[in-house]
Amino acid sequence: MNASVKKITKIAILCLFFLFIIVYAFFRSHDLIFGVKIKNVDIVDGAVFTDSVLQVTGNAKNAINLTLNGREISIDQEGNFNEVVALLLGYNVISIKAIDKFGYGDEKNYKLIYSAPIHE
Repeated sequence: MNASVKKITKIAILCLFFLFIIVYAFFRSHDLIFGVKIKNVDIVDGAVFTDSVLQVTGNAKNAINLTLNGREISIDQEGNFNEVVALLLGYNVISIKAIDKFGYGDEKNYKLIYSAPIHE
């Protein structure tokens, strides 16, 4: 091999090494870049319920602290949560707040109506 081919090979290997470091750093800092997200909550905003008890489930990815209507609730390793909420007659607001390990947060608010069933 001549000197220019060796030089080009060394530069290419060095570039691939730095590209690998950049890609690795991106995947390791994924939680910092994208933060906390509340998803897959099984509540439809503006829904009308005839049952006074509501099961709230969802996922708060990357969360370390999760509150439902100001009350801290538990989450598993994947961020899944499952909690029961009692609805009051009329207009109700369900507020879910999540905070990640860097202090960033996400908040979702759902407005619901509880209408008591009419018995004849």
